[in-house]
Amino acid sequence: MITVTNLAIQFGKKTLYKDVNLKFTSGNIYGIIGANGAGKSTLLRAISGELEPNKGTIEMQPGERLSVLEQDHFKYDEFTVMDTVLMGHQPLWKNMKEREALYAKEEMTEEDGVRAADLEMAFAEMNGWEAESEAAQLLQNLGVAESQHYKQMSEISNNEKVRVMLAKALFGHPDNLLLDEPTNDLDLDTVQWLEEYLSNLEQCVLVVSHDRHFLDAVSTQTVDIDFGKVTLFSGNYSFWYESSQLALRQAQNQKMKAEEKRKQLEEFIRRFSANVAKSKQTTSRKKMLEKLNVEEITPSTRKYPGIIFSMEREPGTQILEVEGLKAVDPDGTVLFDNVSFTIEKGQKTVFLSHNPKAMTALFEIINGNREADAGTYKWGVTITTAYLPLDNTSFFQSEMNLVDWLSQYGTGNEVMMKSFLGRMLFKDEDIQKKVCVLSGGEKMRCMIARMQLKNANCLILDTPTNHLDLESIQAFNNNLISFKGNILFASHDHEFINTVADRIIELTPKGTIDKLTTYDDYIYDESIKEKKAEMYA
Repeated sequence: MITVTNLAIQFGKKTLYKDVNLKFTSGNIYGIIGANGAGKSTLLRAISGELEPNKGTIEMQPGERLSVLEQDHFKYDEFTVMDTVLMGHQPLWKNMKEREALYAKEEMTEEDGVRAADLEMAFAEMNGWEAESEAAQLLQNLGVAESQHYKQMSEISNNEKVRVMLAKALFGHPDNLLLDEPTNDLDLDTVQWLEEYLSNLEQCVLVVSHDRHFLDAVSTQTVDIDFGKVTLFSGNYSFWYESSQLALRQAQNQKMKAEEKRKQLEEFIRRFSANVAKSKQTTSRKKMLEKLNVEEITPSTRKYPGIIFSMEREPGTQILEVEGLKAVDPDGTVLFDNVSFTIEKGQKTVFLSHNPKAMTALFEIINGNREADAGTYKWGVTITTAYLPLDNTSFFQSEMNLVDWLSQYGTGNEVMMKSFLGRMLFKDEDIQKKVCVLSGGEKMRCMIARMQLKNANCLILDTPTNHLDLESIQAFNNNLISFKGNILFASHDHEFINTVADRIIELTPKGTIDKLTTYDDYIYDESIKEKKAEMYA
């Protein structure tokens, strides 16, 4: 349990929040949400002790252990992968090091013998004999192969380091767990495993994430940072989002009577509770059913960007034909081979692979930016495309301001360009910034504005939710659902895929798995699981 009392955090003249009084209890997972800059990660840093608050106290129960998902992926480069994970349980790690030092002595004194006996007893009580086995299982579940477990951290890839740091945070069943963006750089299968793992924990967990499906799957309560306050709500992200939108509509309807509003809100809670009860992730979600309270439902101050894709030209019946495509990585890895498919009018297709480089290679090929190692592709003559690449670095190596930068990609005047930037929540003072100094999220919003100018009838999106906040992701998602043209995309966002895609194409070194279905049905289909095992073998 973590108790926060009268917390206040301020940077210079800016107060993030004050008078924060919260109690985080065991058996609950708290999803922390808020606009960019609201102070989500700052709250976790204060709770972990990394940041000293300006006022207030943060306390845990005596003897409880706190574990944190660390962001410095180079901190443990001189240690092995296994040792890094074991260090997640500091009392156990210190015990192991002291035992090793004692047993390394050529001669032990009587005092050493007594101390060794005490350490052995404590070691057994902390399940020390099973520690390496437990750590190895965590690593494998998170996609770190057994062959990597005893390598130096400096020898493994950044993607693997992310997974090792997550295993370190989870190791040893800490009483309190703080996770800041735990799904970053994880593939969809690993995210699904993490959802199930966390949903069965009985400890106290605080999570910051931009992954809506992940928050919905694991959170029993939501901590909303808004209005300069930190407020606790029962329910997950979807409940907060839908209820806050309902409350906003009610607030805008001046004629609606208070009793009518209350009945509408109570009906909403009943419907939401019924949906939660039917969910596959009932282990954690059932805890919130009895806690939903109409008094908690209030409008939010969040602003959502105006992402609106429109088509200048209606597409014909021929969209894209791909025949026998192959792509090989520079290191010789076959990303995909013998890939053939025909995209039909109106289809919204997500591309999956165990290797994320495969989707990027495909999109670069069909956009003419990379040569295929084999095979052909052909676009229909009526098709116009707008491409959102995974790496947008080359677009922003310029001293231009936002208006001049965007004007390169459209024929409108300055007022029109400012309008498109305004839709993407850039204020007047923002548009004079040089594009080379923009943050990752700002660059992504610029790229989306650029796409909107094209009025294309086929959108190609490589991991479009990268660097976006929850509000931008929600707005992007909503518009793609209603878009009448074709969409080809890759994503690590479960909700994004499940609500947009009506066709799944998985790229493998031995061909494709191609299904007209939803993502939820795809991942739970036993015949597809068998096919995937065969294609990746």
